[in-house]
Amino acid sequence: MDLIVEHAEVWAATIEDQPGGLAGVLTVLHQAGADLQSVISRRTPEELGKAVVFVTPLQSDREIAAAAQVGFNVTQRLHSVRVIGPNRAGIVAELLQKLADAGINLRGFSASVLGTQFIAYVAVDSHQDAKKTAAILEQT
Repeated sequence: MDLIVEHAEVWAATIEDQPGGLAGVLTVLHQAGADLQSVISRRTPEELGKAVVFVTPLQSDREIAAAAQVGFNVTQRLHSVRVIGPNRAGIVAELLQKLADAGINLRGFSASVLGTQFIAYVAVDSHQDAKKTAAILEQT
């Protein structure tokens, strides 16, 4: 199977849970030249009035500097592997079963399909688990 498997450095920030909170930080990243491939945001149940946003990738020094100005930091606890490939029914279940068979416990997972391609982000607990995840998926 023709899969693209790569480490995805994830950046996170806490934002205000209000109209425009997410738009504001994404506008700053856009103005710095960021071309984001993934954005996930949700309210934080631990802190009323706050939300968290995760983005990837941030690549240039200008993007990283802008991200820091609006509170983004690269996550040290979230290790993610991006997988892109041709979509077909059951592909995600098959890939996740291979990881389960290898003893990989997922911290998080997201996947989407656009046209004939799927993209998935597999989040695990350690750098070692991310390396193992990538190795397993590259052999698929």
